[in-house]
Amino acid sequence: MAEIESIDDGAEDEGPDAEAGEGGEAHEAEIGLRKIIHVDMDAFFASVEQRDNPDLRGKPVAVGGSSGRGVVAAASYEARKFGVRSAMPSVTAKRLCPDLIFCKSRFDVYREVSGQIRAIFKSHTPLVEPLSLDEAYLDVTADMRGIGSATRIAEMIRAEIRETTQLTASAGVSYNKFLAKLASDQNKPDGICVIRPGQGAAFVQSLPIRRFHGVGPKGGEKMARLGIETGADLAAKDRDWLHAHFGSFGDYLFRAARGIDLRPVRSSRIRKSIGGERTFHEDIHAPDELRETLDRIVDIVWERIVNNSARGKTVTLKLKYNDFRLQTRARTLPRWVEGKEDFAVIARGLLEAELPLALPIRLMGVTLSGLEGATTKKRGTGAAQLDLL
Repeated sequence: MAEIESIDDGAEDEGPDAEAGEGGEAHEAEIGLRKIIHVDMDAFFASVEQRDNPDLRGKPVAVGGSSGRGVVAAASYEARKFGVRSAMPSVTAKRLCPDLIFCKSRFDVYREVSGQIRAIFKSHTPLVEPLSLDEAYLDVTADMRGIGSATRIAEMIRAEIRETTQLTASAGVSYNKFLAKLASDQNKPDGICVIRPGQGAAFVQSLPIRRFHGVGPKGGEKMARLGIETGADLAAKDRDWLHAHFGSFGDYLFRAARGIDLRPVRSSRIRKSIGGERTFHEDIHAPDELRETLDRIVDIVWERIVNNSARGKTVTLKLKYNDFRLQTRARTLPRWVEGKEDFAVIARGLLEAELPLALPIRLMGVTLSGLEGATTKKRGTGAAQLDLL
């Protein structure tokens, strides 16, 4: 089984808004600069385990199953020094770090702590957009306490989280979501980074290309072959060139290289689909490996469907090839999908119809849409990283 780089909710944080084109900078000025904070807990699941068990503090810890088919859901910073990462097969993690300590996940505890953190966010602004149990966007343009300074609010939130949960959080502060998320990763763990108006493009262009959301190992290798190592290299390419080499993904890359993002923080959404996808460290092509990967994704997505009390009629299979070409295949039933096995059979049928694949794939996803039941639920009730298990 290829190593898994990530698994994401189908409704997870998208790239910058498709409306932002070459005039994005002017459009941002027209709508006014927002004050956006992205808060990301530091090694959340593993930190909770270290908090609750003093014997684990200072030691390499992984949350997840230690069996041959187990997957690391979270790794402490001590484990990360050895190269252990979330979504990594447990056998690989143990090989990298022989002293790694595995802890069984305690989802109820993680959700409880997440609720405490969410309450802190809501005491500052009603505009909170969770991405998972351990991270969220906040729009504090008009904060409830009248503080005015987004940087000050971010520091207050970090202090309140530490006092309430005995855990640390990192924060990014900027004038749009894309920059705030980049900033929150800049000074991890337990840090803060502020990107002020006028600094966004220069900040982005100073970064290695792998820091860009959506650019995985294979994408980074392809860009390196094309002479793109940094955001500045990317910004030097025009839209037509990016389209020619990356298809529709080129639009996102064009805007990202300029720090443009017009998406608002949305505290709730009408949910149109529930799904999950996996991006791989190594491309996969063998039919048996594709089938095994599909079954794992089906397990995760069906749990998410059950947790949202949803039902739907359309099953969609998503494949991204190693040349970045994206392919989707869907089947819509005249009835509701009746259960997990029904869901799995339909998804397997969609995959079998494509075998053998012309090229290896770097990503696979499965989605249920045409929903009833989850269409009015708020985001963030099912965390992508939690569902790794």
